[in-house]
This record gives sequence, structure tokens and C-alpha cells, in this order.
Amino acid sequence: MKPGLASDAPSPASLWAGALGALLSFDETGCPHALRRAADLLGRLADNPCTDRDLRELCERASLRLVTGLEKRHVPSR
Repeated sequence: MKPGLASDAPSPASLWAGALGALLSFDETGCPHALRRAADLLGRLADNPCTDRDLRELCERASLRLVTGLEKRHVPSR
């Protein structure tokens, strides 16, 4: 085990699987909770010390895009 990582911390593969599953759920159902979950998991991947710099930047950008896209959807249209 690497220093600073909790033994119960999810593996990067689990985080990827969860993020992709949440994105698919959002695409299929439009559920905003699934979108928030995907953004959270991508953020956790970006914070994971095992994630390389380029992938970290992509995860951060994707997470931010999902969150800002969700905020735009919640603006009432009149």
C-alpha cells in the first residue's frame, strides 16, 4: 500500500467504472444525481495520487464541465 492511501480507498479502476456508469445513467435517464455523482468521481480521480498529470487535467475539466452544465439546466426558463 502506498503511503497516505487508506486501505478502504477505492481503486482508480473502481472510480472510472463508477464515473462511466453514472454518465451512462444520466444519459439514459437525465437524473441530475447521476451527473453530480459522475462529477464527484471524476474529481476524486483528479485528486488520486496515482493519476498522471494529463489525465488529472482531463478529469478536472470534465468534472467542472458536468457541474456547470448541471447548474445551467437548473436555471428556470421563462
